[in-house]
Amino acid sequence: MNNLPQAPDPVGPDPVVGPSKPRLLGVLGPGLITGASDDDPSGIATYSQVGAAFGYGLSWTLLFSYPLMVAIQMISARIGRTTGHGIAGVLRRHYPNWLLQWIVVLLLIANIINLGADLGAMADAMALLLPGPTWLYVLFFSAVCICMQLLLQYTRYVAVLKWFTLSLFTYFAVLAVTHVNWTQLASHLFIPRIGWTSNYLTAVVAVFGTTISPYLFFWQSEVEAEDMRAHPRRVDLLDAPEQGAAALHRIEIDTVTGMGLSNLVALAILATTAATLNAHGTLDIQTSSQAAQALRPIAGSFAALFFATGIVGTGLLSVPVLAGSAAYAIGEARDWPVGFTRKVQEAKAFYATIAIATLIGMIVNFTSINPIKALYWSAVLNGIVAVPVMFVMMLIVSRADIMGRFIARSWLRGLGWLATGVMLIITLAMLATSS
Repeated sequence: MNNLPQAPDPVGPDPVVGPSKPRLLGVLGPGLITGASDDDPSGIATYSQVGAAFGYGLSWTLLFSYPLMVAIQMISARIGRTTGHGIAGVLRRHYPNWLLQWIVVLLLIANIINLGADLGAMADAMALLLPGPTWLYVLFFSAVCICMQLLLQYTRYVAVLKWFTLSLFTYFAVLAVTHVNWTQLASHLFIPRIGWTSNYLTAVVAVFGTTISPYLFFWQSEVEAEDMRAHPRRVDLLDAPEQGAAALHRIEIDTVTGMGLSNLVALAILATTAATLNAHGTLDIQTSSQAAQALRPIAGSFAALFFATGIVGTGLLSVPVLAGSAAYAIGEARDWPVGFTRKVQEAKAFYATIAIATLIGMIVNFTSINPIKALYWSAVLNGIVAVPVMFVMMLIVSRADIMGRFIARSWLRGLGWLATGVMLIITLAMLATSS
Protein backbone atom coordinates (compact mmCIF):
# COMPACT_ATOMS: atom_id res chain seq x y z
CA MET A 1 0.00 0.00 0.00
CA ASN A 2 1.95 2.98 -1.25
CA ASN A 3 0.39 5.88 0.63
CA LEU A 4 3.15 8.08 1.97
CA PRO A 5 4.49 10.60 1.34
CA GLN A 6 1.41 12.49 0.26
CA ALA A 7 1.57 15.37 -2.14
CA PRO A 8 0.95 18.79 -0.59
CA ASP A 9 -2.69 19.41 0.05
CA PRO A 10 -3.77 21.56 -2.90
CA VAL A 11 -6.92 22.86 -1.26
CA GLY A 12 -5.60 23.96 2.11
CA PRO A 13 -7.09 23.20 5.50
CA ASP A 14 -10.74 22.27 5.51
CA PRO A 15 -11.98 23.87 2.27
CA VAL A 16 -15.51 24.98 2.96
CA VAL A 17 -16.58 28.02 1.03
CA GLY A 18 -15.46 29.55 -2.19
CA PRO A 19 -16.31 33.09 -3.25
CA SER A 20 -20.00 32.31 -3.58
CA LYS A 21 -20.87 28.75 -2.64
CA PRO A 22 -19.55 25.61 -0.91
CA ARG A 23 -17.08 23.53 -2.92
CA LEU A 24 -19.21 20.49 -2.26
CA LEU A 25 -16.86 17.88 -3.76
CA GLY A 26 -14.11 19.05 -1.43
CA VAL A 27 -16.41 19.22 1.57
CA LEU A 28 -18.19 15.87 1.35
CA GLY A 29 -16.15 12.99 2.71
CA PRO A 30 -16.37 11.22 6.09
CA GLY A 31 -19.98 12.29 6.68
CA LEU A 32 -21.15 11.26 3.22
CA ILE A 33 -19.45 7.85 3.41
CA THR A 34 -20.67 7.30 6.97
CA GLY A 35 -24.26 8.16 6.05
CA ALA A 36 -24.21 6.00 2.94
CA SER A 37 -22.71 3.01 4.78
CA ASP A 38 -25.58 3.32 7.26
CA ASP A 39 -27.86 1.91 4.54
CA ASP A 40 -26.03 -1.42 4.49
CA PRO A 41 -27.75 -4.74 3.70
CA SER A 42 -28.67 -5.03 7.38
CA GLY A 43 -30.33 -1.64 7.20
CA ILE A 44 -32.08 -2.50 3.92
CA ALA A 45 -33.40 -5.69 5.51
CA THR A 46 -34.60 -3.76 8.56
CA TYR A 47 -36.42 -1.09 6.55
CA SER A 48 -37.90 -3.78 4.28
CA GLN A 49 -39.17 -5.82 7.22
CA VAL A 50 -40.60 -2.75 8.93
CA GLY A 51 -42.31 -1.61 5.73
CA ALA A 52 -43.72 -5.08 5.07
CA ALA A 53 -44.92 -5.66 8.64
CA PHE A 54 -46.17 -2.20 9.60
CA GLY A 55 -46.79 -0.47 6.28
CA TYR A 56 -46.13 3.25 6.56
CA GLY A 57 -46.65 3.11 10.33
CA LEU A 58 -42.99 3.47 11.34
CA SER A 59 -41.99 6.09 8.78
CA TRP A 60 -42.00 8.69 11.58
CA THR A 61 -38.89 7.07 13.07
CA LEU A 62 -36.82 8.21 10.09
CA LEU A 63 -37.93 11.82 10.42
CA PHE A 64 -37.50 11.80 14.21
CA SER A 65 -34.08 10.11 14.10
CA TYR A 66 -32.60 12.50 11.52
CA PRO A 67 -31.63 15.42 13.80
CA LEU A 68 -30.49 12.96 16.45
CA MET A 69 -28.16 11.07 14.12
CA VAL A 70 -26.85 14.34 12.67
CA ALA A 71 -26.00 15.58 16.16
CA ILE A 72 -24.32 12.37 17.34
CA GLN A 73 -22.29 12.02 14.11
CA MET A 74 -21.23 15.67 14.29
CA ILE A 75 -20.06 14.97 17.83
CA SER A 76 -18.12 11.92 16.62
CA ALA A 77 -16.45 13.98 13.90
CA ARG A 78 -15.73 16.85 16.31
CA ILE A 79 -13.91 14.47 18.67
CA GLY A 80 -11.67 13.20 15.86
CA ARG A 81 -10.97 16.60 14.29
CA THR A 82 -10.32 18.31 17.61
CA THR A 83 -8.10 15.74 19.32
CA GLY A 84 -6.52 14.01 16.33
CA HIS A 85 -7.68 10.66 17.75
CA GLY A 86 -10.71 8.47 17.36
CA ILE A 87 -13.09 7.62 20.17
CA ALA A 88 -11.05 4.63 21.33
CA GLY A 89 -7.86 6.71 21.36
CA VAL A 90 -9.49 9.37 23.52
CA LEU A 91 -10.87 6.71 25.88
CA ARG A 92 -7.42 5.17 26.27
CA ARG A 93 -5.92 8.53 27.23
CA HIS A 94 -8.62 9.81 29.58
CA TYR A 95 -10.74 6.95 30.94
CA PRO A 96 -10.22 3.66 32.85
CA ASN A 97 -8.91 0.75 30.83
CA TRP A 98 -11.85 -1.51 31.79
CA LEU A 99 -14.30 0.94 30.22
CA LEU A 100 -12.28 1.10 27.00
CA GLN A 101 -11.99 -2.70 26.74
CA TRP A 102 -15.69 -3.21 27.46
CA ILE A 103 -16.79 -0.77 24.76
CA VAL A 104 -14.34 -2.14 22.19
CA VAL A 105 -15.48 -5.73 22.82
CA LEU A 106 -19.15 -4.74 22.42
CA LEU A 107 -18.32 -2.91 19.19
CA LEU A 108 -16.34 -5.86 17.85
CA ILE A 109 -19.15 -8.36 18.52
CA ALA A 110 -21.78 -6.13 16.92
CA ASN A 111 -19.54 -5.38 13.91
CA ILE A 112 -18.67 -9.01 13.18
CA ILE A 113 -22.31 -10.12 13.37
CA ASN A 114 -23.29 -7.22 11.13
CA LEU A 115 -20.40 -7.89 8.76
CA GLY A 116 -21.22 -11.57 8.37
CA ALA A 117 -24.88 -10.82 7.80
CA ASP A 118 -24.02 -8.19 5.18
CA LEU A 119 -21.73 -10.58 3.29
CA GLY A 120 -24.46 -13.21 3.27
CA ALA A 121 -27.03 -10.71 2.03
CA MET A 122 -24.70 -9.51 -0.73
CA ALA A 123 -24.15 -13.10 -1.85
CA ASP A 124 -27.90 -13.81 -1.90
CA ALA A 125 -28.56 -10.62 -3.88
CA MET A 126 -25.79 -11.48 -6.35
CA ALA A 127 -27.34 -14.91 -6.85
CA LEU A 128 -30.55 -13.14 -7.90
CA LEU A 129 -28.65 -11.03 -10.43
CA LEU A 130 -26.30 -13.73 -11.67
CA PRO A 131 -27.39 -17.26 -10.69
CA GLY A 132 -24.61 -19.18 -9.01
CA PRO A 133 -23.58 -20.70 -5.65
CA THR A 134 -23.91 -18.20 -2.82
CA TRP A 135 -20.84 -19.58 -1.03
CA LEU A 136 -18.72 -18.52 -4.02
CA TYR A 137 -20.10 -14.99 -3.87
CA VAL A 138 -19.42 -14.83 -0.12
CA LEU A 139 -15.77 -15.70 -0.81
CA PHE A 140 -15.61 -13.24 -3.71
CA PHE A 141 -17.01 -10.26 -1.83
CA SER A 142 -14.85 -11.00 1.22
CA ALA A 143 -11.74 -11.01 -0.98
CA VAL A 144 -12.75 -7.81 -2.79
CA CYS A 145 -13.37 -5.93 0.46
CA ILE A 146 -10.08 -7.07 2.00
CA CYS A 147 -8.08 -6.22 -1.13
CA MET A 148 -9.68 -2.78 -1.41
CA GLN A 149 -8.49 -1.85 2.06
CA LEU A 150 -5.04 -3.41 1.80
CA LEU A 151 -4.05 -2.38 -1.71
CA LEU A 152 -5.64 0.98 -2.52
CA GLN A 153 -3.94 4.26 -1.70
CA TYR A 154 -5.92 6.16 0.93
CA THR A 155 -7.11 9.00 -1.32
CA ARG A 156 -8.13 6.52 -4.02
CA TYR A 157 -9.81 4.28 -1.45
CA VAL A 158 -11.92 7.20 -0.21
CA ALA A 159 -12.79 8.07 -3.82
CA VAL A 160 -13.95 4.49 -4.44
CA LEU A 161 -16.16 4.59 -1.35
CA LYS A 162 -17.68 7.87 -2.56
CA TRP A 163 -18.52 6.25 -5.91
CA PHE A 164 -20.22 3.37 -4.12
CA THR A 165 -22.61 5.87 -2.54
CA LEU A 166 -24.22 6.21 -5.99
CA SER A 167 -25.68 2.72 -5.52
CA LEU A 168 -28.12 4.25 -3.05
CA PHE A 169 -29.90 6.08 -5.85
CA THR A 170 -31.23 2.76 -7.15
CA TYR A 171 -33.80 2.88 -4.34
CA PHE A 172 -35.14 6.19 -5.58
CA ALA A 173 -35.54 4.53 -8.99
CA VAL A 174 -37.48 1.67 -7.38
CA LEU A 175 -39.68 4.16 -5.50
CA ALA A 176 -40.40 6.01 -8.76
CA VAL A 177 -42.08 2.94 -10.28
CA THR A 178 -44.03 2.09 -7.12
CA HIS A 179 -47.59 3.28 -6.48
CA VAL A 180 -47.17 4.89 -3.07
CA ASN A 181 -50.11 6.25 -1.13
CA TRP A 182 -48.48 9.61 -0.46
CA THR A 183 -51.30 10.81 1.78
CA GLN A 184 -50.92 7.84 4.13
CA LEU A 185 -47.14 8.15 4.05
CA ALA A 186 -47.26 11.85 4.98
CA SER A 187 -49.78 11.17 7.73
CA HIS A 188 -47.63 8.52 9.40
CA LEU A 189 -44.42 10.45 8.75
CA PHE A 190 -45.54 13.53 10.68
CA ILE A 191 -48.02 12.01 13.17
CA PRO A 192 -46.58 9.02 15.11
CA ARG A 193 -49.03 6.31 16.21
CA ILE A 194 -47.02 4.30 18.71
CA GLY A 195 -47.99 0.71 19.49
CA TRP A 196 -46.94 -0.55 22.93
CA THR A 197 -46.25 -4.13 21.88
CA SER A 198 -43.01 -6.09 21.91
CA ASN A 199 -42.93 -6.46 18.11
CA TYR A 200 -43.55 -2.76 17.54
CA LEU A 201 -40.93 -1.60 20.04
CA THR A 202 -38.40 -4.14 18.78
CA ALA A 203 -38.94 -2.74 15.30
CA VAL A 204 -38.40 0.80 16.61
CA VAL A 205 -35.14 -0.27 18.28
CA ALA A 206 -34.07 -1.98 15.05
CA VAL A 207 -34.70 1.18 13.01
CA PHE A 208 -32.87 3.39 15.48
CA GLY A 209 -30.14 0.77 15.85
CA THR A 210 -29.44 0.71 12.15
CA THR A 211 -29.58 4.51 11.76
CA ILE A 212 -27.66 5.35 14.95
CA SER A 213 -24.99 2.62 15.03
CA PRO A 214 -21.79 2.43 17.11
CA TYR A 215 -19.56 1.54 14.16
CA LEU A 216 -20.57 4.82 12.50
CA PHE A 217 -19.41 6.80 15.54
CA PHE A 218 -15.99 5.15 15.56
CA TRP A 219 -15.59 5.36 11.79
CA GLN A 220 -16.35 9.06 11.40
CA SER A 221 -14.18 10.13 14.32
CA GLU A 222 -11.27 8.03 13.07
CA VAL A 223 -11.54 9.16 9.45
CA GLU A 224 -11.54 12.81 10.57
CA ALA A 225 -8.24 12.08 12.33
CA GLU A 226 -7.01 10.12 9.32
CA ASP A 227 -7.77 12.99 6.94
CA MET A 228 -5.25 15.12 8.79
CA ARG A 229 -2.52 12.75 7.67
CA ALA A 230 -3.82 12.79 4.11
CA HIS A 231 -4.06 16.62 4.09
CA PRO A 232 -0.90 17.85 5.84
CA ARG A 233 -2.15 21.43 6.25
CA ARG A 234 -4.88 20.22 8.57
CA VAL A 235 -3.84 20.10 12.22
CA ASP A 236 -5.90 18.96 15.19
CA LEU A 237 -7.90 21.86 16.54
CA LEU A 238 -6.30 21.71 19.97
CA ASP A 239 -3.02 22.72 18.33
CA ALA A 240 -4.52 24.89 15.58
CA PRO A 241 -7.69 26.49 16.95
CA GLU A 242 -7.67 29.03 14.11
CA GLN A 243 -8.81 26.20 11.80
CA GLY A 244 -11.81 25.53 14.03
CA ALA A 245 -14.53 27.63 12.38
CA ALA A 246 -13.85 26.30 8.88
CA ALA A 247 -13.36 22.72 10.07
CA LEU A 248 -16.59 22.58 12.08
CA HIS A 249 -18.54 24.23 9.26
CA ARG A 250 -17.23 21.60 6.83
CA ILE A 251 -18.18 18.84 9.27
CA GLU A 252 -21.67 20.28 9.60
CA ILE A 253 -22.26 20.42 5.82
CA ASP A 254 -20.76 16.96 5.30
CA THR A 255 -22.76 15.34 8.11
CA VAL A 256 -26.10 17.02 7.38
CA THR A 257 -25.79 15.94 3.72
CA GLY A 258 -24.63 12.39 4.45
CA MET A 259 -27.26 11.67 7.09
CA GLY A 260 -29.95 13.29 4.95
CA LEU A 261 -29.13 10.98 2.04
CA SER A 262 -29.10 8.02 4.44
CA ASN A 263 -32.57 8.67 5.82
CA LEU A 264 -34.11 9.57 2.45
CA VAL A 265 -32.92 6.21 1.09
CA ALA A 266 -34.28 4.44 4.18
CA LEU A 267 -37.62 6.17 3.69
CA ALA A 268 -37.66 5.15 0.02
CA ILE A 269 -37.10 1.49 0.98
CA LEU A 270 -39.74 1.57 3.71
CA ALA A 271 -42.29 3.28 1.45
CA THR A 272 -41.60 0.86 -1.42
CA THR A 273 -42.09 -2.27 0.68
CA ALA A 274 -45.12 -0.76 2.44
CA ALA A 275 -46.79 0.07 -0.88
CA THR A 276 -46.04 -3.33 -2.40
CA LEU A 277 -45.40 -6.12 0.10
CA ASN A 278 -47.58 -4.90 2.97
CA ALA A 279 -50.37 -3.83 0.62
CA HIS A 280 -50.41 -7.32 -0.95
CA GLY A 281 -50.32 -9.26 2.33
CA THR A 282 -46.60 -10.11 2.44
CA LEU A 283 -45.88 -9.17 6.04
CA ASP A 284 -42.81 -11.24 6.93
CA ILE A 285 -39.56 -10.52 5.08
CA GLN A 286 -36.46 -12.03 6.69
CA THR A 287 -33.77 -10.61 4.38
CA SER A 288 -33.08 -7.83 1.94
CA SER A 289 -32.76 -10.38 -0.88
CA GLN A 290 -36.16 -11.84 0.03
CA ALA A 291 -37.57 -8.34 -0.32
CA ALA A 292 -36.06 -8.12 -3.81
CA GLN A 293 -37.59 -11.49 -4.75
CA ALA A 294 -40.98 -10.56 -3.37
CA LEU A 295 -40.99 -7.31 -5.32
CA ARG A 296 -40.70 -9.10 -8.67
CA PRO A 297 -44.31 -10.37 -9.01
CA ILE A 298 -45.73 -7.20 -7.44
CA ALA A 299 -43.64 -4.30 -8.71
CA GLY A 300 -41.98 -5.97 -11.71
CA SER A 301 -38.53 -7.21 -12.69
CA PHE A 302 -37.14 -3.66 -12.94
CA ALA A 303 -37.82 -2.97 -9.25
CA ALA A 304 -36.46 -6.35 -8.15
CA LEU A 305 -33.30 -5.93 -10.25
CA PHE A 306 -32.53 -2.46 -8.93
CA PHE A 307 -33.33 -3.47 -5.36
CA ALA A 308 -30.83 -6.35 -5.56
CA THR A 309 -28.22 -4.18 -7.28
CA GLY A 310 -28.46 -1.68 -4.45
CA ILE A 311 -27.81 -4.42 -1.88
CA VAL A 312 -24.54 -5.38 -3.56
CA GLY A 313 -23.42 -1.76 -3.96
CA THR A 314 -24.19 -0.75 -0.39
CA GLY A 315 -22.55 -3.91 0.91
CA LEU A 316 -19.31 -3.07 -0.91
CA LEU A 317 -19.41 0.26 0.90
CA SER A 318 -20.47 -0.92 4.36
CA VAL A 319 -18.34 -4.06 4.83
CA PRO A 320 -15.04 -2.12 4.64
CA VAL A 321 -16.48 0.49 7.03
CA LEU A 322 -17.50 -2.22 9.52
CA ALA A 323 -14.12 -3.96 9.37
CA GLY A 324 -12.25 -0.66 9.33
CA SER A 325 -14.05 0.79 12.36
CA ALA A 326 -13.33 -2.40 14.33
CA ALA A 327 -9.64 -2.24 13.37
CA TYR A 328 -9.44 1.45 14.29
CA ALA A 329 -11.01 0.81 17.70
CA ILE A 330 -8.85 -2.21 18.56
CA GLY A 331 -5.72 -0.53 17.20
CA GLU A 332 -6.16 2.64 19.21
CA ALA A 333 -7.08 0.65 22.31
CA ARG A 334 -3.83 -1.31 21.96
CA ASP A 335 -1.84 1.80 20.93
CA TRP A 336 -0.94 0.32 17.53
CA PRO A 337 -0.10 2.39 14.48
CA VAL A 338 -3.44 2.69 12.69
CA GLY A 339 -4.83 4.18 9.51
CA PHE A 340 -5.18 3.66 5.79
CA THR A 341 -2.61 6.38 5.11
CA ARG A 342 0.02 4.00 6.48
CA LYS A 343 1.66 1.28 4.45
CA VAL A 344 0.83 -2.32 5.33
CA GLN A 345 4.29 -2.90 6.76
CA GLU A 346 3.87 0.19 8.97
CA ALA A 347 0.57 -0.96 10.48
CA LYS A 348 0.62 -4.74 10.22
CA ALA A 349 -1.65 -5.37 13.21
CA PHE A 350 -4.21 -2.82 11.98
CA TYR A 351 -4.49 -4.39 8.53
CA ALA A 352 -4.42 -7.90 10.00
CA THR A 353 -7.41 -6.98 12.17
CA ILE A 354 -9.32 -5.80 9.08
CA ALA A 355 -8.61 -9.06 7.28
CA ILE A 356 -9.42 -11.23 10.33
CA ALA A 357 -12.68 -9.42 11.08
CA THR A 358 -13.79 -9.83 7.47
CA LEU A 359 -12.78 -13.49 7.42
CA ILE A 360 -14.66 -14.22 10.66
CA GLY A 361 -17.73 -12.55 9.18
CA MET A 362 -17.27 -14.70 6.09
CA ILE A 363 -16.94 -17.90 8.18
CA VAL A 364 -20.21 -17.12 9.97
CA ASN A 365 -21.93 -17.80 6.65
CA PHE A 366 -20.56 -21.38 6.65
CA THR A 367 -21.67 -22.28 10.19
CA SER A 368 -25.01 -23.21 11.73
CA ILE A 369 -25.48 -19.55 12.67
CA ASN A 370 -28.08 -18.17 10.31
CA PRO A 371 -26.71 -14.87 8.91
CA ILE A 372 -30.11 -14.23 7.36
CA LYS A 373 -31.85 -13.91 10.73
CA ALA A 374 -28.79 -12.11 12.07
CA LEU A 375 -29.49 -9.17 9.74
CA TYR A 376 -32.45 -7.88 11.72
CA TRP A 377 -31.05 -8.75 15.13
CA SER A 378 -27.69 -7.14 14.37
CA ALA A 379 -29.61 -3.87 14.04
CA VAL A 380 -31.29 -4.50 17.42
CA LEU A 381 -27.88 -5.32 18.97
CA ASN A 382 -26.46 -2.10 17.51
CA GLY A 383 -29.28 -0.18 19.16
CA ILE A 384 -28.47 -1.68 22.55
CA VAL A 385 -24.68 -1.24 22.22
CA ALA A 386 -25.11 2.36 21.07
CA VAL A 387 -26.41 3.51 24.47
CA PRO A 388 -23.21 3.17 26.57
CA VAL A 389 -21.06 4.35 23.66
CA MET A 390 -23.18 7.48 23.17
CA PHE A 391 -23.13 8.20 26.91
CA VAL A 392 -19.33 8.09 26.98
CA MET A 393 -19.11 10.24 23.83
CA MET A 394 -21.30 12.91 25.44
CA LEU A 395 -19.02 12.94 28.50
CA ILE A 396 -15.97 13.33 26.25
CA VAL A 397 -17.37 16.17 24.16
CA SER A 398 -18.43 18.05 27.31
CA ARG A 399 -14.96 18.02 28.91
CA ALA A 400 -12.84 21.11 28.34
CA ASP A 401 -9.68 19.25 29.42
CA ILE A 402 -10.17 16.96 26.39
CA MET A 403 -11.86 19.22 23.83
CA GLY A 404 -10.49 22.61 24.83
CA ARG A 405 -12.60 25.45 23.46
CA PHE A 406 -14.37 23.02 21.09
CA ILE A 407 -16.63 21.33 23.61
CA ALA A 408 -20.18 20.82 22.38
CA ARG A 409 -22.50 23.62 23.43
CA SER A 410 -26.16 24.64 23.26
CA TRP A 411 -28.20 22.82 20.61
CA LEU A 412 -25.51 20.25 19.73
CA ARG A 413 -25.04 19.12 23.31
CA GLY A 414 -28.81 19.10 23.86
CA LEU A 415 -29.51 16.99 20.78
CA GLY A 416 -26.66 14.63 21.68
CA TRP A 417 -28.07 13.98 25.15
CA LEU A 418 -31.57 13.69 23.68
CA ALA A 419 -30.35 11.06 21.20
CA THR A 420 -28.71 9.15 24.06
CA GLY A 421 -31.85 9.33 26.18
CA VAL A 422 -34.11 8.22 23.31
CA MET A 423 -31.92 5.19 22.60
CA LEU A 424 -31.95 4.26 26.30
CA ILE A 425 -35.73 4.64 26.67
CA ILE A 426 -36.71 2.61 23.60
CA THR A 427 -34.20 -0.13 24.47
CA LEU A 428 -35.57 -0.42 28.03
CA ALA A 429 -39.15 -0.39 26.67
CA MET A 430 -38.31 -3.21 24.26
CA LEU A 431 -36.71 -5.32 27.00
CA ALA A 432 -39.63 -4.66 29.36
CA THR A 433 -42.31 -5.69 26.86
CA SER A 434 -40.41 -8.77 25.70
CA SER A 435 -40.13 -10.27 29.22
